[in-house]
Amino acid sequence: MAEKNNEYCDYRSPLATRYASKEMRYNFSEQNKFSTWRKLWIYLAKAEMTLGLSIKPEQIAEMEAHVNDIDFNAAAEEEKATRHDVMAHVHVFGKQCPKAAPIIHLGATSCFVGDNTDLIQLRDGFDILLPKLGAVLERLAKFALEQKSQPCLGFTHLQPAQLTTVGKRASLWLHELLMDERAISRARNDLRFRGVKGTTGTQASFLQLFNGDGEKVKQLDQLVTKMAGFEKRYPVTGQTYSRKVDVECLNALSSLGATVHKICTDIRILANMKELEEPFESTQIGSSAMPYKRNPMRSERCCSIARHLMTLVNNTLQTAANQWMERTLDDSANRRITLAEAFLSADVLLMTLQNITEGLVVYPNVIARHVAQELPFMSAENVIMAMVKAGGDRQVCHEKIRVLSQEAGAQVKQHGKDNDLVERIRRDKYFEPIIPQLDALLDPSTFIGRAPDQVVEFLEEEVYPVLKKYQGQTVKRVELSI
Repeated sequence: MAEKNNEYCDYRSPLATRYASKEMRYNFSEQNKFSTWRKLWIYLAKAEMTLGLSIKPEQIAEMEAHVNDIDFNAAAEEEKATRHDVMAHVHVFGKQCPKAAPIIHLGATSCFVGDNTDLIQLRDGFDILLPKLGAVLERLAKFALEQKSQPCLGFTHLQPAQLTTVGKRASLWLHELLMDERAISRARNDLRFRGVKGTTGTQASFLQLFNGDGEKVKQLDQLVTKMAGFEKRYPVTGQTYSRKVDVECLNALSSLGATVHKICTDIRILANMKELEEPFESTQIGSSAMPYKRNPMRSERCCSIARHLMTLVNNTLQTAANQWMERTLDDSANRRITLAEAFLSADVLLMTLQNITEGLVVYPNVIARHVAQELPFMSAENVIMAMVKAGGDRQVCHEKIRVLSQEAGAQVKQHGKDNDLVERIRRDKYFEPIIPQLDALLDPSTFIGRAPDQVVEFLEEEVYPVLKKYQGQTVKRVELSI
């Protein structure tokens, strides 16, 4: 029987244990969170010392020596007693830094460390995601270019429509991912620092510390903002930064979820048709009962986690709507879960989609067979125009084609046979003038319009300029362990 203190006897989020990357897990780890709190207390003390408060360099040095050695057990005991996470860590940090204890958290409210750390984690989370999104764009752009001229059935209403190309369809996926890159970059670059604002955002405690010198309070805010790596701070806040910031961040991530879900749904449908497959390992098992199966498990995973990601933005909307006056604490527990899970989910999606796009397999012969089954119907207008040029009457020709199409359709739908419209045309003496042209009239490459040119133009005008942003930010080939 398993020991009760065994890690496998606790609930552990699959996002952390199965899917997300080490770097994203660390970004939202307790070690990173609470060491960032300590760094923020150091920034605050340094700025206060610079602006004339009675803080000694040795106090700063003592704090800097203990940034990372956090006694989590002691903090848990303190929080159990105080019911306050920030004060628990203030006390533990103070015991480690007895000289600095009197000036740790001087003038600050809990949100000084809580909210500012959240903003740092959001910023750093975006910085982890964006190069991965760039890698997906690069792989998919390569695929689109390679497949730009491969004719395939287009679908509207999931019914065969005019031909498109495999590369053109990939360009539609790329277009939506470009929109996500723009939205995520914008959300990242719009992030500011909460800074040093006090309990209700008025900076009253800091004004008191500096004996009413408002200019020094402004300088304090600016100094700490710079130390934390931000160019700008929010000019006004309540006790917290506006929770609409979280909405903007998760709107971008949830929208990415919708894009990935659409792409991977397309791949799943195409896999069913045997036109396209995601990578499949030589030892991979598709089904415990059906050895022949090649399930699109990567795309299925993306759709599954994307659905979770798409729901998370609703939490941020509810939280923003339910902030009372300068703040209420019913945001706290929700945000601990929602923000981290959104970034972990997006991280999983991008890594998995990168793996998919690095190994997509196209089956041209299957595609050609599907095209051949539908192309005779689509070629009707070409046949009519050729007959008119050869001296035929359009209306008579249209009626002939209509009747033959109905007969061929009956063979397909009622008898399960191949589409024989072309053979029926060949056997009908009415069409003798254009029989030598028939193969040319049925060449799939003449039915794809400007699709190949559209792909090249789109890549050159829209995709490649974005990819330049990620040059030098190498993202390794993704090997999925699960």
